[in-house]
Amino acid sequence: QVQLVESGGGLVQAGGSLRLSCSASGRSISNYAMGWFRQAPGKEREFVTAISRMSGRTSYADSVKGRFTISRDNAWNMVYLQMNSLKPEDTATYYCAGTGKIFTAVSEEYDYWGQGTQVTVSS
Repeated sequence: QVQLVESGGGLVQAGGSLRLSCSASGRSISNYAMGWFRQAPGKEREFVTAISRMSGRTSYADSVKGRFTISRDNAWNMVYLQMNSLKPEDTATYYCAGTGKIFTAVSEEYDYWGQGTQVTVSS
C-alpha cells in the first residue's frame, strides 16, 4: 500500500504560481508512475499530468501544457507539480495518484490516491 498526502494548495491571483507537493509513504514510489488529476465543482475528474517511474516520460493535458511541470524525487518519495501562469479555470481540488502501470493518463488505472488539496485562482 502507498499512502499519498498532497500539500501546497491555496488561494492565488490569476497569473500567479503555486507548487503542489505529494508525499508518499508505505512503499517507494520508484515502483509507480505518478500523476496529478483535478476536479472542479460539478465537473468530472480530469487528467492534468503524469510522470513515469524514472522521470523519462511526462504527459500534460493541453489545458496546462507550457504552464505546469511535474517532477519527482524518488529518493525522498516526493512528487511535485509546479503551476505557473495560473488561470481561474485552474480552480479545482488537485489529487496526486500512483499506478503500477508503466504510464497512463487514465484515472481508473491509478491504484492509489491522496485526499486532495484545494487550489483557488481568483480573477
